[in-house]
Amino acid sequence: MSKEFRDFAVKGNVMDMAVGIIIGGAFGTIVKSMVNDVIMPPIGLLMGGIDFSDLKIPLQKAAAPEPVVVDGVTKLNEAGEPVMTAAVEAVNLNYGLFINNVITFIIVAFAVFMLVKAMNAAKRKEEEAPAAPAAPPAQEVLLGEIRDLLKK
Repeated sequence: MSKEFRDFAVKGNVMDMAVGIIIGGAFGTIVKSMVNDVIMPPIGLLMGGIDFSDLKIPLQKAAAPEPVVVDGVTKLNEAGEPVMTAAVEAVNLNYGLFINNVITFIIVAFAVFMLVKAMNAAKRKEEEAPAAPAAPPAQEVLLGEIRDLLKK
């Protein structure tokens, strides 16, 4: 089984896929930066200074911890400090981040489309190129030389 796995792992297709995934991750980071740092600020400026990453709908406001009060008396712990309630974090619907991610996806999809289109055009060009005439076999060359000698 280890030989079978080794044969699978070192096949060219697996290595090509690994390189593609690594390059794809790096490309995704570059595109995300381009969207967040280059494309979205001017769009936000044109829309009146909106920062899309800040667009959200609050679903629950944050609450600071408060002392626990039972029957009008603040509850204390062993150290004599008030027992506090847990802090509640804000819950938001971050639709601005979603807009950024949709634009990132469209740019990545367009780049992949252009890459595939270029590869298909190159493949078509290669298929349409006339093949060079094959060299005649050595036997035919020798027979041609004999024929030419006999003619003389």
